[in-house]
Amino acid sequence: MLNYQVKIGLVPIRRDCCPRPGMFNWEYAEERGKKIVGYIEGHYGSENVSFADLKGVIDVETLYSENDIGKVVAHFRAEKVDALLIINTNFGNEEAAAMLAQEMNVPTMLWAPLDDVFEADGLRHTDSQCGLFGTSRQFQRYNLPFTFVKNCRVEDEALAKGIDRFARVACMVKNFRGMRIGEVGMRPKPFCSVIFNEGELMQRFGLHIIPVNMAVIADKFNRILAERDAELVEGAALLNSMYEVDDKTAPLLKRIYAFVLLFKDLFQEFNLSAISSECWTAMGLACGALPCSAYGILLDQGYIVSCESDMHCAITMAMLSCASLGKNPPFLGEFTVRHPSDNNVELLWHCGPFPYSIRKPGCKPREVEQRQWFEVKHSTYTVARIDQDNGKYLFLNGVCKSTEGPFTNGTYLWARFDNLDNWERKLMEGPYIHHMAEVEGDYTEVIRDFCKYVPNLTIDTVA
Repeated sequence: MLNYQVKIGLVPIRRDCCPRPGMFNWEYAEERGKKIVGYIEGHYGSENVSFADLKGVIDVETLYSENDIGKVVAHFRAEKVDALLIINTNFGNEEAAAMLAQEMNVPTMLWAPLDDVFEADGLRHTDSQCGLFGTSRQFQRYNLPFTFVKNCRVEDEALAKGIDRFARVACMVKNFRGMRIGEVGMRPKPFCSVIFNEGELMQRFGLHIIPVNMAVIADKFNRILAERDAELVEGAALLNSMYEVDDKTAPLLKRIYAFVLLFKDLFQEFNLSAISSECWTAMGLACGALPCSAYGILLDQGYIVSCESDMHCAITMAMLSCASLGKNPPFLGEFTVRHPSDNNVELLWHCGPFPYSIRKPGCKPREVEQRQWFEVKHSTYTVARIDQDNGKYLFLNGVCKSTEGPFTNGTYLWARFDNLDNWERKLMEGPYIHHMAEVEGDYTEVIRDFCKYVPNLTIDTVA
């Protein structure tokens, strides 16, 4: 399962120089750092985001000496921090900042509070922004990626938004590293478009593909049918309450819900973050039912499953889920047809695996031939896909807004783009296919920053 809890290590930092009145005064910088850390901890935490500080680690709670880096690293590793926020309390210390970031090897954000004290005699106490430029240059020399928030006051909205965005980036990075993705079954024979390179995913990104063949799936499925009938009866009743169920599907509701139990067991048994699964060919033959609706239910429960054996889409869906800190379920909607009368609107469709929670308000979803039928609610959505050619991996992304369009079957979204022709060109010229991952919200800036921290993955944004 994906982990949406993010802990950020707060590092107030000052220049190590001889104490003198005015410029770079030690006491002023240290007191300033304590106040800023207290404000951040008191105002910017959430159910997903927490902080670790330097209380009890360094006497003055502010990093200024390279000799203290070992203490800070040991403390933050014990606290299991996922990211660093380095805060210039005066000019800062570019050497210590870069050494700490290199040793921790986690996403790092640089920020300096606004320099707003000017004494009558002309002295300034901090010059924090000035030092930030030096720190960023040192990070560049170390080849260290970093995020930054513009120079502002600690209570400014810019910092609040910056920390929120940074926490989402950190969530993506922590879950991407070492991610384990289940591969259930084989791709359908004609789907050459979803071919992927398992060895390359491991070598380039440290991703682990866990294969589960259809014989194992059939055996597990049949044991669920034989041993867990009470759960299946309850699940069938749930499905009946959710959908208008057609006559062909009604006798199969227990089997459809058995897929929910089966895939949850796979996630637990193999310690998976996501699953790329076969769906409409061998699955029906092996299990006597189709899993489309079960995939939608699983997505709403936080289990990332892509259909049609699309491994790259499973990885992308997992990253979009992390970008939302697990608040919005991702889904797989493919570019299918243009709107008949609006040249910038496209049908993002699939046969029925969307999460039930994103249905359009006021509609009663249907269950037709074991597949969901409903339109997605109106909102803004991020549209994205990780894909590759010749070992070059790209993260395509952009946004759309849902709009009105003709009724159709399956689960779908009529998506308005600023320039649909640009998207069409991307899909035609590659290395992308028509399968896309979507999630409610605009996470294009989060994705851009995420790619900074993943070597061999390049951002590709559609304007």
